[in-house]
Amino acid sequence: MRSLLNPTPAQAWLLLVIAGLLETAWAVGLKYTNGFSRPLSSLAVVATALASFWLLALAMKALPVGTAYAVWVGIGAAGAALLGIILFSEPATLARIGCIALIVAGVLGLKLLHD
Repeated sequence: MRSLLNPTPAQAWLLLVIAGLLETAWAVGLKYTNGFSRPLSSLAVVATALASFWLLALAMKALPVGTAYAVWVGIGAAGAALLGIILFSEPATLARIGCIALIVAGVLGLKLLHD
């Protein structure tokens, strides 16, 4: 088993999923920084973003850049949209849910086509 600093493809996918979840967290966290005027929230967002970028970079050691970046963005975009609906009462229209489903389908397609 290799170190996570030099991941196998399977480890890279796990790192990529965690990086995408962290991207969701920092994107939603931006709402709580009030334009970076709240120091603790702002520090938490910056730290989470850095962790997300670092894990993405590690995953890219074993995965193609286009696939890794698209999956990372897809997880973050779908996650932020879903959390916007749950946390901030953003509209949950059928069209919006359908578009989120298309993002998820694209991420799954990239994963399936990579293996």
